[in-house]
Amino acid sequence: VQLQASGGGLVQTGDSLRLSCGASGGTLSSSTVGWFRQAPGKERVFVSAMRSTGGHTYYADSVKGRFTISRDAAKNTVYLQMNALKPEDTAVYSCAAKRGNVILSALRFPDSYAYWGQGTLVTVSS
Repeated sequence: VQLQASGGGLVQTGDSLRLSCGASGGTLSSSTVGWFRQAPGKERVFVSAMRSTGGHTYYADSVKGRFTISRDAAKNTVYLQMNALKPEDTAVYSCAAKRGNVILSALRFPDSYAYWGQGTLVTVSS
């Protein structure tokens, strides 16, 4: 499975962006898809995930209520809608996937995912 993340850019505080994660060689609707971000000089951290079964969604506390993960099966694409962006959201955002379900307790760990796309940079200016 090859993943392609896109949609990053430079925005101001309070603005919105929508990131896309497209896939080839696999079906995202039958995969667990996660979004992670890595700020300069910091570790990669979990942002959001959607499990394959039922499409249940999960979010890091830092983005809950502002970010929404969604899936378009017809386009084989997962989105991350980011609203009310803050400077602390500045990071390289990457999408990751694993066929089937990832257990709930493992969703936030990068090692739980088998496939990764290249990152897309989101910069939020104050």
